[in-house]
Amino acid sequence: MCRKRALLATVLGSIALMAASAQAASKPAPPSSLAAPVATSEAPRKASPAERAEASRADPLTRMAFWSNEVERDGRDLEAGVALSQALRDLGRYDEAADAADRVLVFAPSNYDALMELARANVARGQGFYAIEPGRKAAALQPNNWRPLSLLGVAYEQAKRDDEALAAHRQAVALAPNEAIPLANLAMHLAASGDLPGAEAQLRKAATLPTATIQVRQNLALVIGLQGRLDEAEKLARQDLPPESVDNNLAWLRAAIGQESTTRSWNAVKAGG
Repeated sequence: MCRKRALLATVLGSIALMAASAQAASKPAPPSSLAAPVATSEAPRKASPAERAEASRADPLTRMAFWSNEVERDGRDLEAGVALSQALRDLGRYDEAADAADRVLVFAPSNYDALMELARANVARGQGFYAIEPGRKAAALQPNNWRPLSLLGVAYEQAKRDDEALAAHRQAVALAPNEAIPLANLAMHLAASGDLPGAEAQLRKAATLPTATIQVRQNLALVIGLQGRLDEAEKLARQDLPPESVDNNLAWLRAAIGQESTTRSWNAVKAGG
């Protein structure tokens, strides 16, 4: 089981993004009204609520540019700071995302959204230890919210604190038994611990829920495949992924099951953004 635990490390990294609830999804093209403003002698003004709402629906690069401008206009703009952190994280610029969230927390140390963005950025860059403190603070601020607990579970995993990770995942599931993400995060923790049948049971529950994503179904295929049921895994994988991605995943699984040396990685996360 130790071999399987090592092989699952990459997949658990991708699940962290699920826990963060901010996977970069397909976004519409940048709206024309969000184009760079024409130079003017007037003092810069903050964007209106309608402009901000429109920006929030744009692609990550457009959001980053928009919210950067808003932060430059007012460094104490909490909404802009949090939104900038999220956009940077969606672009994979995790260090900058953490810095943006930290700047918000200087002015508002108990801002739930900024605490979550700081924790998410640290988890995303594989430094879960530094996500624990902001994750705990966020969980204390919203004790009935499953999101900080599920994120904490992944942070504890990265910090190799398995007992605390399992407890956090189970708390998150208890708070939201009908949400797919906490069930999936618990499942992948079980898988990494060697309990593949237990992981499969949790992922099957998650896959039936309305909030299930492609990533949930593909990690179900992964867990099924790691148990040697490649035909079943392939059938499930082909429901969501293009043929070349499925072929790569199956090659990875065959190598994993055969304990062969491989540089491939399970790429279900690519399909999810």
